[in-house]
Amino acid sequence: MIKQFNPVLLRTLVAFADTGTLSRAADIVGRTSSAVTAQIQRLEHVAGVPLLEASGRKRVLTYAGERLVGHARRILTANHEAWLSISGTEAEGRVVLGITQDFTGSALPAAVKSFARTHGHMRIDLRVGRSVELFDDFTAGRIDVLVAMRRSIEPDETAVIREPMHWFTATDGLAGVISSPLPIAVLESPCEFRDTALRSLDAAGYPFHIATSSQSLAGLSVAVRAGVAITVRTSRWIQDGIAIAPKELKLPKLPDAEFSIRIHADAADPTRHLADVLVSSLPPLN
Repeated sequence: MIKQFNPVLLRTLVAFADTGTLSRAADIVGRTSSAVTAQIQRLEHVAGVPLLEASGRKRVLTYAGERLVGHARRILTANHEAWLSISGTEAEGRVVLGITQDFTGSALPAAVKSFARTHGHMRIDLRVGRSVELFDDFTAGRIDVLVAMRRSIEPDETAVIREPMHWFTATDGLAGVISSPLPIAVLESPCEFRDTALRSLDAAGYPFHIATSSQSLAGLSVAVRAGVAITVRTSRWIQDGIAIAPKELKLPKLPDAEFSIRIHADAADPTRHLADVLVSSLPPLN
């Protein structure tokens, strides 16, 4: 008899892989930490091998666990697509997606395409902007699905995307002979990336000055690619002419960035389906 993996248990494993702890995974799947532990144990029983192991005070995925996570993502995606293909074809109306500029690369078009394929009669309105503005529109009910920088743990979160922040510079380095203080490019306040960069440099006693300020990532990109300054983003921001800053600069270590996918408690089925597609299509990067 062929053993089958329960999608509910697979979702818990993916939540652990995305968040790094059982307690955070519990927040995502809406269970207690003990219930999540029991689910992982049930999954290990079906798999026949350990999926988690101790690493110091933490629990991490085993090699088998990492392999199963990859399969789990594909199984959950196929499950969502199967459900959407029979439940979304007749849906009509409008859904508003608010998403930060960080996610407008190849992953977002693929997610929108997947949703449109199963919801051909739904109108999709895209609002791409800064987290603070999108948050206000979501709170006011003008956005149905929100993908933005996380402020705090919210009950309407369907997933949390956690990714390392990095220092970025032009691929050929800073222009000219630049010594101290270090030139920084930042978005206008309020901006968590800006605050993190300045706090990290201050804490490390690293001399710096704000060389460029912009209202958009497009402006930030121009400054960095020109070699005028360095900045802080996630790996999603890598593009032609921009690379992670070299270790020789001895820049301070940065924390992870956290983005949440949120929907309103009374969201209609198409909105929930779009959120599910985004959860499957926007896995965290290193």
